Amino acid sequence: MYGQAIRSAGFVGCLAVGGALLAKPAACLSIARAILAMDVTTLLHSRGLPAAVVAIGFALVARSIGAVTDGGAVAGILVAFVLMFAAGLSGILPLAAVFLLTVITTRWGYGRKQRLGVAERRRGRTARQILANLCPAALCAAPVIWVPQFGDVLLLAAMAALAEAAADTVSSELGQATANSAYMITDFRPSAIGTNGAISVEGTLSGCIAASIVAWVSAYAGIVVWQRTPIVALAGIAGMFLDSVLGATWENSGRMGNDSVNFVSNVFAADLALVTVMVVERIGF
Repeated sequence: MYGQAIRSAGFVGCLAVGGALLAKPAACLSIARAILAMDVTTLLHSRGLPAAVVAIGFALVARSIGAVTDGGAVAGILVAFVLMFAAGLSGILPLAAVFLLTVITTRWGYGRKQRLGVAERRRGRTARQILANLCPAALCAAPVIWVPQFGDVLLLAAMAALAEAAADTVSSELGQATANSAYMITDFRPSAIGTNGAISVEGTLSGCIAASIVAWVSAYAGIVVWQRTPIVALAGIAGMFLDSVLGATWENSGRMGNDSVNFVSNVFAADLALVTVMVVERIGF
């Protein structure tokens, strides 16, 4: 089931990236030339080694405070390394923003979440959870290593995926911690707080703010231009709503698991940002 979701989302992602390449004349030829001309040794020393050191340090901090399991820490190293290898050391800043938002909101109102039976387990998030939420961003960023001329659009898609991950987590965690009522997103009937697909005013607003924070940090770090931050934030918010719709339908019916829903919603946010910026550039905005 999880593999099927990944293949489906990956297919959509390939279509979007393929569209971005086809929109540029001689894109495929440029990729081939870039790969052949790459000085791998120089690249590893100039970007790879610093990225690896920072990624390992970041993962050790996350593991020391119990935010992730051992497997989650390893998965985090891989994601952080790819983001920094592609975007430079500043690539850690949006990821750190997602991490801080996740840690703070997960622990906010933990006692109430335990009473509701929806609290995240104390031993931290697993490798499967980390990859479901962060792998799409890494997959968007990875091609930039070889074809930096497409960095603007691909890194914007990566940041939108991170914005969705932050929005989804924060909306769920703060909604469960603070909301007095929740409603199913498909028909707005009252539902128990923490039910898959149930949304609240408090959770929705906090998720929108979280996506905006990640978009702002991405621009502050120089990864996306300030004019494109609304695309990053809105794509992340759209992915957050898709996550709720999938939760209310396919997850509740047993056709998808939570990690599959998270992965697909992340890919959707990245694809939406990718397509939107292509359209905006085509019409000259």
